[in-house]
Amino acid sequence: MKLAENLVTFRLRLKNIPGTLGKALTIIGKCGGSMGNVRIIKADKEFKIRDVAVYISTDKQVKEIMDALADLGKDIVDVLSVKDKVFELHEKGKIFLSNRISITTFEDLARVYTPGVAKVCIAIKGQPELAREYTIIKNTVAVVTDGTAILGLGDIGPVAGMPVMEGKAMLFKAFGNIDAFPILLNTRDVDKILTTIITIAPTFGGINLEDISAPRCFEIEKRLKAALNIPVFHDDQHGTAIVCLAGLMNALKVVRKKIENISIVISGAGAAGISIAKILLDAGAKNIMVCDTSGDYLQRQKDQYESCQGCLSANHQSK
Repeated sequence: MKLAENLVTFRLRLKNIPGTLGKALTIIGKCGGSMGNVRIIKADKEFKIRDVAVYISTDKQVKEIMDALADLGKDIVDVLSVKDKVFELHEKGKIFLSNRISITTFEDLARVYTPGVAKVCIAIKGQPELAREYTIIKNTVAVVTDGTAILGLGDIGPVAGMPVMEGKAMLFKAFGNIDAFPILLNTRDVDKILTTIITIAPTFGGINLEDISAPRCFEIEKRLKAALNIPVFHDDQHGTAIVCLAGLMNALKVVRKKIENISIVISGAGAAGISIAKILLDAGAKNIMVCDTSGDYLQRQKDQYESCQGCLSANHQSK
């Protein structure tokens, strides 16, 4: 796997004699590693334990560095552990739940839980719309996946896709101050997915569909929008399409062209490609060619917009 300057931390136990660290760093450099921070963790008369941060360009370099250091002998340099910074950041997950209100007294406890909470429950029972004011529902989104189209990795399953779902929840919080939580579905059946999401929907103020493969994603989104009274957003379709349109609009300003006068080619007729085609048609594009992995294509004019979605999603999905 090719990495772009990935950071790896080697924890080394070094013999406490002059020159030992220099020998270790020289070996790391000869193996192609670029040095980062060096930090002492523990020291005694015989050994020093140091964390050595190393930038590498391939996973293969980690083993090469370990093998080369081993040649010095464990009594001189011993590799105690190796931690990839990416994995380190993901340890124990990237998100967590936290109380907005501190419980420091018995009075606090009585207000946030029993008996005080009953007052709020009764109010919501009489006026269900109050739930959006007095619970987390209004500002909470479900990030839902079945793991069939994760990132650029494909069908790797819902559990393997969890780091991506956690990352999306982080983006909601960082850029919109919206609380989001991953929901992993261990099924690929469209009806079961729909039933599950509809059943848990009262918990959330919105549903973000994530990394669900085409063409099932089109049906799932359409039926959920019809069944629920909260926003339903399929990121792979609409998020990608919005960004693509924004980029194109700015590019057209630079070259002083109008969208209706240009020819557009979209490589890929999956969830993103089809949604990009739709939003570009809505924005005024008149000449769009969508190619799938076999090189087949459909060319759509503005007056054919109504048939574009159904035709593309049914017959020109990504293979």
